[in-house]
Amino acid sequence: SGGDSSAVRDQLRSVQQVQATDGAFAAILEDGSVVTWGDPRSGGEVPNELRSARHVQATKEAFAAILEDGSVVAWGDPGSGGNSFAVRDQLRSVRQVQATDRAFAAMLEDNSVVAWGNAACGGDCSAVEDQLMGVKQVQATSSAFAAILEDGSVVTWG
Repeated sequence: SGGDSSAVRDQLRSVQQVQATDGAFAAILEDGSVVTWGDPRSGGEVPNELRSARHVQATKEAFAAILEDGSVVAWGDPGSGGNSFAVRDQLRSVRQVQATDRAFAAMLEDNSVVAWGNAACGGDCSAVEDQLMGVKQVQATSSAFAAILEDGSVVTWG
């Protein structure tokens, strides 16, 4: 639930951003460190490799943080995008991460998109992957993503 932050209250200083899953919170501090609290199954435990975060996004049960080097660290429920291992090598030069209830989509500097998480909620964009070039923006519903392309067209998946 995350309603009790007393265990981390002393760490919650110079907070730049707070994001929430259904059962946990994640706060990015001024120095790029991340403090979490709440249900560990919903992202309430910070992974050791998480350093220098600049932005955090959330599904219902997982977090994904964009780091200063443009890579992404995901944690929480694997079925909700908390495990990005399958696409980890592609998650470089990430500009933005968008989320459905159970999947993430990352827009890269080259204006392409990488998705992971529950396939039924947009975590698999392989069917439209060849169309996801020149992406200007990505938006999400609870179970699908829509990408606006440079030519003004829209590609959806999920």
